[in-house]
Amino acid sequence: MQYGVCHLSVVPIRISSDDNTEMVSQLLYGDHFKVLEKRKLWSRIRVAYDQCEGWVYNNQITFVEEDDFERLNTQTATKVASDIISHIYTKDEMLLPILLGSVVSVADLLNHTFEGNSIDSQLKKEHLADTALLYLKAPYQKGGKTLFGIDCSGFTQMVYKINGYGLKREAEAQSKQGEALSFIEESEPGDLAFFDDNEGIIDHVGIILKDNYIIHVNGHVRIDRLDHTGIFNTEEKLYTHKLRVIKKIL
Repeated sequence: MQYGVCHLSVVPIRISSDDNTEMVSQLLYGDHFKVLEKRKLWSRIRVAYDQCEGWVYNNQITFVEEDDFERLNTQTATKVASDIISHIYTKDEMLLPILLGSVVSVADLLNHTFEGNSIDSQLKKEHLADTALLYLKAPYQKGGKTLFGIDCSGFTQMVYKINGYGLKREAEAQSKQGEALSFIEESEPGDLAFFDDNEGIIDHVGIILKDNYIIHVNGHVRIDRLDHTGIFNTEEKLYTHKLRVIKKIL
């Protein structure tokens, strides 16, 4: 089996080896993965962080040895970029902009130098809401995980990742993590609220804020009201999402 890391700012992961197919997620700088299948131009990968699988271009990744992969897998202090945009100084003396949440502890392996601020420990729960607010107005993009395009579960995953905690990639998978709460009144800022569609499938997630507000992705990252029915958009004066369950992760 082969292994790799992402050496670019952001790389699309697609559902199949075709530029025209759906983007299921993204690699950010420093994300590492197993290569499940390698072809001439594309590779099918499984991301170590969340087990997401899909196809990436071979010329957008760097292949590494198994020992390097295992070292990244077992490192105790993963260093994550905490600035909205910071920079990597590459071995060919170029400045590469990287985004909030990139894994900069891989820089040494790639002979790169990181220039910026980072977090290498688990922060207290109250920091989750502050991190979430950094993403306000980021546009919706299916499969996205950055300030320039993000989906609901990518948003919650990145906020938790920056603070040192792991979430699965999809909303339904995230809903199986943590402890269920019976009432909104039991929740704290940073807890997750999940919402389902008419068929009962969980398809949306957001981060609870204080005073019965929620920050989530609906067109863009925004703040709306939350009650026992669901998310109420005060601008449109209607409920946009039906509440299914609230989960306490931390």
